[in-house]
Amino acid sequence: MRGSSVRLPRLVAALVIAAAAAASLTIAAKAPSFATAVAARATHGPAATADSPRLLRVEVLNVRPHDPTAFTQGLLLHDGYLYESTGRGGGEARLRKVDPNTGVALREIYVPPGEDGRLYWGEGLARVDQRLLQLTYRGEVALEYDLDTFSLQRTYPYTGEGWGLCHDGTRLVMSNGSAELAFRDPDTFTVTGRLAVTDDGWPRDRLNELECVDDLVYANIFTTDTIVAIDVTTGAVTARIDASGLLTPEEELQADVLNGIAYDPDNGTFLLTGKHWPKLFEVRFVPLATTPAPSASATSATGTPTVTPTGDHGTPVTATATATVTQAPTDVPVGEALLPISLQPARR
Repeated sequence: MRGSSVRLPRLVAALVIAAAAAASLTIAAKAPSFATAVAARATHGPAATADSPRLLRVEVLNVRPHDPTAFTQGLLLHDGYLYESTGRGGGEARLRKVDPNTGVALREIYVPPGEDGRLYWGEGLARVDQRLLQLTYRGEVALEYDLDTFSLQRTYPYTGEGWGLCHDGTRLVMSNGSAELAFRDPDTFTVTGRLAVTDDGWPRDRLNELECVDDLVYANIFTTDTIVAIDVTTGAVTARIDASGLLTPEEELQADVLNGIAYDPDNGTFLLTGKHWPKLFEVRFVPLATTPAPSASATSATGTPTVTPTGDHGTPVTATATATVTQAPTDVPVGEALLPISLQPARR
């Protein structure tokens, strides 16, 4: 019995190995289509349908200087002026009023520390009437300033991380890097609702800087050159905008990721910039074409210092891997090619 009991497990093991080998051959034979399917789902989820997001790109209309020392986290346009929130730890976070034509700061303060001496990291920024509200990332405090003087008026607590913030005219919309947006009362900052964001039926996370425009919220997807338009009623992504190629390769070496979306209602255009970007781009969103929008040039406001590329909150980036989907899945309609996706270091 001892001999047969030993042989039986060996026989079973041999059969398992043979079955595994056969399965491996089957998978290998199907590798091209399998890889394509994985790439498609990793990029945009299920197969594209008639209700899938529109694919757009940026068309550059004008290029203006932007202060490359600004680690941009929040951006908005009001009465012809840009208001900008910048990050960085160690007391470097700022709130700025900027001339959008020259990139020069007309008013600027460092984010005041907390009562306990904590130094905050500036994040998303929104305007509500004559007030500016600034998030502080993991500081769990929203700071309210007077629009004209930048004097601190009061603070509001929140739980968790604060990334992007915008005001839709009635309520505040806030992101925290997940696939969910929170609606907040603009007077008390209390949560009044939540919205799950989906892209072709799949959760769309890494929602970062926000801009509210009518019934849409525009969000840049952190670590990518993609902006999405989100229906604030359903949470569905209605458009993906390819904002790649704005900076020259030389400028990209000194800059960090795209982060900064401001809508210009007078012209129906958007102003885009990023962390340590030397330029501010006035763009409009047009249907994706085979030829990408050309990079434009402009003189920076303060010159271009050497900046070590970092993650969103200061983590040095030591390596960047980029993977581009070069072949769209067969079930994607003609002309609906997938946007390239950059695989870059995680936020922290």
